[in-house]
Amino acid sequence: MSSAQHAKATKSAKTAKTAKSAKTAKSAKSKVVAGPTDAIECELRAAGAVVVAGVDEVGRGAWAGPVVVGAAVSAVGKPPAGLTDSKLLTAKRREELAPAIAAWTIAHAFGAASPEEIDTLGMTAALRLAAVRALEALPVRPDAVVLDGSHDFIGDPWRVRTVVKGDQVCVGVAAASVLAKVHRDRLMAELGVGHPRFAFADNAGYPSPVHQAALEELGPTPYHRMSWAYWDNLPQWRHLKRVRSVLEDAGQTALDF
Repeated sequence: MSSAQHAKATKSAKTAKTAKSAKTAKSAKSKVVAGPTDAIECELRAAGAVVVAGVDEVGRGAWAGPVVVGAAVSAVGKPPAGLTDSKLLTAKRREELAPAIAAWTIAHAFGAASPEEIDTLGMTAALRLAAVRALEALPVRPDAVVLDGSHDFIGDPWRVRTVVKGDQVCVGVAAASVLAKVHRDRLMAELGVGHPRFAFADNAGYPSPVHQAALEELGPTPYHRMSWAYWDNLPQWRHLKRVRSVLEDAGQTALDF
């Protein structure tokens, strides 16, 4: 190969390498998912709201334990690093973040609806009850509420903005998501102390294999939701199922052995 050919080949290789590096960098950049921001809060404040609360629920699909709603009024300024939807975080990371989130929020509170209230009212009404309890527990009444999801289960007189995947885009909802999850997980661990076979500390009342096996063998604890469809698949315990005149399907999971 002549010196001219060598130089040309070297230049071509460098150009290809540079192009590949640029493509890799662009690909990596495109995979970066932005965390939640305060854009929605700012928009609502610009429209006249002074206090804006983010709201999220946890425990809707669990077989045991209450449904819990968290409400958080976010502070102006940078949120704790790593704040996002609680479902995207490990239990350890949620526990690590919770104190920083609690300190960062202007205020936060929780509301719950018990298994008995869920069985009596249905999930939608129970969610509203828990949400109102959380909002009314805040030291200051919110002028606007940002609610995770597409369905406003809170309703009047609250001014509600629903946001799909709100816990991934709105800092207040993300804060409520993490704090409510940590709060409920701790509660379920306490409830599980007297019922170790159900491993509530590990599954938080959701239908893990261990939970399902214990339920089939031992029957319900005082914390189980007795109107749900999974009892239909437990012949030996089916007679305990509580029947409401109108039974909601939302959030209920059947048990299939």
